[in-house]
Amino acid sequence: MIKAAIMGYGTVGSGVYEILDGNAEVVAGNAGQEIEVKYVLDLRDFPDHPHPEKFIKDFSIIENDPEITVVAEVMGGTGAAYEFTKRCLLAGKSVVTSNKALVAKHGAELIAIAKENNLNYEFEASVGGGIPIIRPMVQCLTANNMLAITGILNGTTNYILNRMIREGISFDACLKEAQALGYAEADPTADVEGHDACRKIAILSDLAYGKNVATELVETEGISKITLRDVDYAEQAGCVVKLLGRAVLNEDKTIYAFVAPHFVSKSSPLACVDGVYNAILTTGDMLGDAMFYGQGAGKLATASAVVADMIDCVIHSKNRRRLGWVDDGENIVRPLDSFASRWYVRLTGEDAAAKLSEAFPGAQLLALDGVTGEAACLTGELTTAEMQAKKQALGTVAGSMRLL
Repeated sequence: MIKAAIMGYGTVGSGVYEILDGNAEVVAGNAGQEIEVKYVLDLRDFPDHPHPEKFIKDFSIIENDPEITVVAEVMGGTGAAYEFTKRCLLAGKSVVTSNKALVAKHGAELIAIAKENNLNYEFEASVGGGIPIIRPMVQCLTANNMLAITGILNGTTNYILNRMIREGISFDACLKEAQALGYAEADPTADVEGHDACRKIAILSDLAYGKNVATELVETEGISKITLRDVDYAEQAGCVVKLLGRAVLNEDKTIYAFVAPHFVSKSSPLACVDGVYNAILTTGDMLGDAMFYGQGAGKLATASAVVADMIDCVIHSKNRRRLGWVDDGENIVRPLDSFASRWYVRLTGEDAAAKLSEAFPGAQLLALDGVTGEAACLTGELTTAEMQAKKQALGTVAGSMRLL
């Protein structure tokens, strides 16, 4: 029997306990032996829990108990979670996590410590919730050079944009609705400003390209400036608006890595990903496109990925799983100035259509019935630097997005 500990008993932590308890026979069958939760670390009391004796407040109990061989870190953040994870690994315990902030910031270091101690540090649930993507990246897709990764990586923003598109509800109203339903936090900044998606595309880039991609180098723009007018122009152009995290490989092995709202053609498989669902589209030089789709968040969806990693740690307790990347100081992220895209541009003011035609020769003009004093267009390919110069010269650009 394997003795395990759970650090954090919030939404995901309680889900991990529920699966290990309720699906004990399934877990044991797949792991080859039972996995029993010996401790649950949390600062709160849970007197109504069926096993309140399992709850502890002192991390050192886990650290110093030689029976504990697998630990699930589902605390969140990069403070205590980082310290406790590091100490667990140094104490000879494999660790699994759903903590994308921790993996994005300290993943290379924690993976190195795990390797030095012949342990596993696994994080399937850190990207895409219950969607299997980490393991396919390091197993099924490794015969490919990963030319691109394009993902809808945040369920909250996808829900908001979907409601704007389907129901014609403003961003602010959709955000309040998402908060009322529990899809968005009281402080939604990490979601709506793209920080959550930034961490996830950084982790996927780390895995795909083998080098540490610092989140500070991933240019990030959220959805808080998207209006219903942008949504309407997208519909006219045969597109929908989606927040995408993207990594694109260059011939010199550098990458472009960024998060931004896009006009996505309705012919793309990403266009029909609705609600709180996530999808990651990978493009390999041999395989071509492969898309991974499913629930990107939620108690049991995320917890199922955490428990799967715990099972994997048990199976590979004697032969460490090859998983990770190196942080050797090399920066492979190229600034976006030279990255070329087609663009959507919306301009306000008199003669907006004429000004757009002059600024972007050959552009496809868009117009909405009954709307005056503005116009929009879809441009040909322009680099980011070229687009910034055009926008500065035009002066009254109300909105712009890349096309996919």
